[in-house]
Amino acid sequence: MSGSQPGLGAAHASSRSAILDLIRAAGTISRVELTRATGLTAATISTVVRRLIDDGLVLEVGRAESTGGKPRMLLQLDPSARYAVGVHLDHAGITYVIANLGGAIVARWRRPGAGSDDPATVVARIAAEIRTTITRVGVDPARILGLGVVSPGPISASTGMTLTPPVMQRWAEFPLGAALEDAVGLSVLLDNDATAAAIGEYWSGGIATGSAFAALYMGTGIGAGIIVDGTVYRGSSSNAGEVGHICVDLDGPVCWCGNIGCVEVLAGPAAVVAAARDAGLELPGRNVAENFGALARAASRGEELPLQLLERSSRYLGVAAQTLANVLDLELVILTGPAFALAGSLYLPEIERRLGQSFFARGSHPVRVTISSNAPEAAAVGAAALVLQSELAPRQAGLRMPLELPLEVTAG
Repeated sequence: MSGSQPGLGAAHASSRSAILDLIRAAGTISRVELTRATGLTAATISTVVRRLIDDGLVLEVGRAESTGGKPRMLLQLDPSARYAVGVHLDHAGITYVIANLGGAIVARWRRPGAGSDDPATVVARIAAEIRTTITRVGVDPARILGLGVVSPGPISASTGMTLTPPVMQRWAEFPLGAALEDAVGLSVLLDNDATAAAIGEYWSGGIATGSAFAALYMGTGIGAGIIVDGTVYRGSSSNAGEVGHICVDLDGPVCWCGNIGCVEVLAGPAAVVAAARDAGLELPGRNVAENFGALARAASRGEELPLQLLERSSRYLGVAAQTLANVLDLELVILTGPAFALAGSLYLPEIERRLGQSFFARGSHPVRVTISSNAPEAAAVGAAALVLQSELAPRQAGLRMPLELPLEVTAG
């Protein structure tokens, strides 16, 4: 009999996670609707919801309009119940956010990037920034669940960055998680920036729990985060989605990853900036991000060469999006990251065209393409959401959420 207890505990944990995730996704929802959506018994729903209320995570917020019987009490997350800190660590800049339980950003700020500084010096700087801002915005430190830190992949949970772009070679094998835990005094989760961006999009709402979507991320590099049925697809080492390192030219240039002809080396921001310089354009920025921004603004004004360079880049990104959609049968691709924040409107038409004409299952359904509303700080938002999801709605492998919410649910 004792062997059955862990199974019961796991069942309760998964029920709690599923219910909390449905309340988050719905905005407001009744116990009856939770029963229909999960297939759990009314008694189980009542017990779990009562515990969520007692824990201060869920509020009763009034009654729905009557449909003939007793009006149903509506539930929603208490957004101020818990908070998480997210940090996106990159060469060009370090972006910070503090997010509440609902995924809304209560503070955001950006500071100079890691540059060529020693990793230990950067960690001390991050810790000081976090402490100062928590005090400034008045968030109760006891309500902060932890710190999520993301950077360009690949990432190892134990050692941090295992393979780095040339500009961040000093971070290879640096024990990032342990160093930050010691400096900040919070538990730390590490992930790559593209995966985190997808988690942030999902946690912030507006995406059905049964959907299959990818966040196509372009910052320093190009990658993708993938979520299917509300669960992140990570692969065997948590580095799935590296579409920037798909070979699209067998005779192409060598990429920093060791491959040749990658999407990233042909079409990423650094490639666009290098092509502009090779064509004789003078660029005013101090780094790739600033110069890519200048080219994006020039292209938006209709200047011929910058427009040609970004159109060429967008065709390669269209191939990356099509590859993702074909392999995973996606319903949605979200363009996100700092580079898409600057130039997403220039990339969107070509990616939509490519998917509309060449997506393999286009006869069954289209693939919708959108630009993230949080594109500039998407990875940092996702880093905070990673903590919220891990602490409050952890998923067991194989746990499937319902394919759709009941029609009575009010969207949040």
